[in-house]
Amino acid sequence: MVEYKLVIAEKSTSVARTVGDPQAAGFLGKRIGESIGGELIGATGYTFRIAGGTDKSGFPLRPDLPGARQTRLYVGDGFGFHAPRAGMRKRRTFRGNTISEDTVQINLVVEQKGSKPLAELFGAS
Repeated sequence: MVEYKLVIAEKSTSVARTVGDPQAAGFLGKRIGESIGGELIGATGYTFRIAGGTDKSGFPLRPDLPGARQTRLYVGDGFGFHAPRAGMRKRRTFRGNTISEDTVQINLVVEQKGSKPLAELFGAS
């Protein structure tokens, strides 16, 4: 059984929601940057963009790494590593940009608003 924790951001607020099968099955194979309809998670009228996520080990999904594999990259200051000194580089582990069964958290950003606010739809305070 696949289960994802969704973190939905809208301007300066965010709402968290957990989805399981069959809703979670609609996310399998999607990539960072793709848009999904809100009907998939019960938010009619909304459109969301997948902005990122993390896998079961806590490693971030990297948008420029194809597939769902886990790999180690030598990175400088930027995504996934903030160098304390100029020019410093380190090897860090990342997961590809495709959502798989190993993904635990998915970050979504609101592209198009629906008629009801997100806090009302998902019961957030």
